[in-house]
Amino acid sequence: MIERLPLLLWPRVPGGLLAILIYHRVLPVPDRLFPGEIDAQRFADQMHFVAKNFCVLPLREAALRLRAGTLPRRSCCITFDDGYADNLTIAMPILAQWGLPATVFVASEYLDGGLMFNDAVLEIARGTRLAVLDLTPLGWGRWPLATDDERRGMVAALLSQLKYVPPQDRARRVADLVAAAQCPALPTNLMLTTAQLAQLSQRGVEIGGHTHSHAILTTLDLAQVKAEIERNKQVIFAATGQPVRVFAYPNGAPNRDYGRVHAQLLATLDIEAAVTTAAGVANQRSDPYQLPRFTPWDRGMPRFAARLMFNARRGQPVATAD
Repeated sequence: MIERLPLLLWPRVPGGLLAILIYHRVLPVPDRLFPGEIDAQRFADQMHFVAKNFCVLPLREAALRLRAGTLPRRSCCITFDDGYADNLTIAMPILAQWGLPATVFVASEYLDGGLMFNDAVLEIARGTRLAVLDLTPLGWGRWPLATDDERRGMVAALLSQLKYVPPQDRARRVADLVAAAQCPALPTNLMLTTAQLAQLSQRGVEIGGHTHSHAILTTLDLAQVKAEIERNKQVIFAATGQPVRVFAYPNGAPNRDYGRVHAQLLATLDIEAAVTTAAGVANQRSDPYQLPRFTPWDRGMPRFAARLMFNARRGQPVATAD
């Protein structure tokens, strides 16, 4: 198969390399409004390829073996951020088909009917019947919504405005946005329930922390960050009976979204490894609290394979926190 050709160039590094894939949702079918979201068929194709060409490990085990220098060649982890219900209902059967382990990072505030701010904005863009959404009273201008491109443009702009707002203020602003858009009820079934989270854990999925409210750490003081992480760990332990040993930084960009002080804090909270959204692969010299990841947005398998190889040959992450 042509997509296997790039893997012939996979670097041989003493101690091994670790590629970590990052997913969020896995949709049942492609979303016309937001085509970048991966759907079940694309995910199944990628997992088939990964199963045939990589040694897939749970993140905690992979991080331990990375430090010990005992990783198999072409080692890989499969991770999901936020805690979406379709990680269980759609992704899990595909993973089980190939016997692949995975790690799901859960923002615990949104269990049992919650909705993350980014999904609220997406669903507002999908659901509003207004031809023009006037957000001038909120300081966000007027948005024509006649086409999918216009709706996507509004979503991108609003998310950039909301992302770095502290969680409580962000929730209030999203509520104002819902009222202005005159939307029908927003969905309450996008995120895992507590029972579904327990089910994932029982099926052998590793559950990691992602803060309680998906707060970007640099928007909080250190005491607030610690409280967010500790509450997150407590909720997950109560649901699964398993301690949280791995963590994903919300948004995950080094320096902008978290700093070295946050990586150091994790070590005091019994976290053994943490992942970012910086590109690259990890090697034995990598900081276990700043492991890079690869975002597989590709629609074709040859491109997916080629980008995986390029990401591996990039080596160390493109950035780490100072």
